[in-house]
Amino acid sequence: MSQTAEPSITVRVDPANPGQFFACCGLLELADRLWKGAEGWFRESAFSLRALDGVDEAERSLGGLVRTVAEVSPRAVDLEDEYSSPIDIPVPFELRLDWWKDDRAGGDRLKAWAGSMRGFRIACAMQSVLNREELQTAALLDCAEVVYDPAEPDNKVEPFYFDARRGSNARPIDIGFSPDALKMESLAYPAVEFLCLVGIQRFRPSATETPRMFKYHTWAIPLEACIAPLAVCGVLTHAGLRGFRFENAFRTDQRKHKAFTTATALGREDDDRFEKV
Repeated sequence: MSQTAEPSITVRVDPANPGQFFACCGLLELADRLWKGAEGWFRESAFSLRALDGVDEAERSLGGLVRTVAEVSPRAVDLEDEYSSPIDIPVPFELRLDWWKDDRAGGDRLKAWAGSMRGFRIACAMQSVLNREELQTAALLDCAEVVYDPAEPDNKVEPFYFDARRGSNARPIDIGFSPDALKMESLAYPAVEFLCLVGIQRFRPSATETPRMFKYHTWAIPLEACIAPLAVCGVLTHAGLRGFRFENAFRTDQRKHKAFTTATALGREDDDRFEKV
């Protein structure tokens, strides 16, 4: 944990968008595994990331990191479960994603997709887009497009609904009708969707007493990937925490499919661990 803050990578982020927040956590996770050590931290509307000592300067670019992520071939662990199979991200990352099956620590309560939505197919579609140059810049979390299945290029793929910008345009309560019922397809934020899926594996929000409501915290000093999850759940009060609360809200009348909503900032009256920067 370093006190000096000179980032080699900066990504634009809206900390009140839980999808973007956990996508930054996913970037830290992947950078830590690729570079054999990395640390990250948040500023007002940016996430900063840098490699620890011992990594060649040429390898410390955002483009190099995202391209490497785009080039790997994820693998479904359970071939008989195309909807909820754990996913292996191979070398050089060597990461298994299965948090949505974790009913002991509550990871399953963060799962947004259900029904006919095939988790592995969605992950592969969102990951496959990361090889584009516009998704290898500081604006990667703001790049939106219609995403297609790489195995079936004529078929569009709907996202997990982690990005709150997508969620607020999908809930009947917000727009007056159900896009799912009308089979409408719209823009997704593929970097947010895939990196958020990665980030939640290690970086978990805290559950609240309200069903489907969670809290997370940004942090303002450089933290390594093994320490930062403590900041996310509000334990590291010395780290310049900013707290947020969001809902994994139902977005269909059937109350199966969900979406992350835009978060609201917490004050001391909401969270006794909250510390203003």
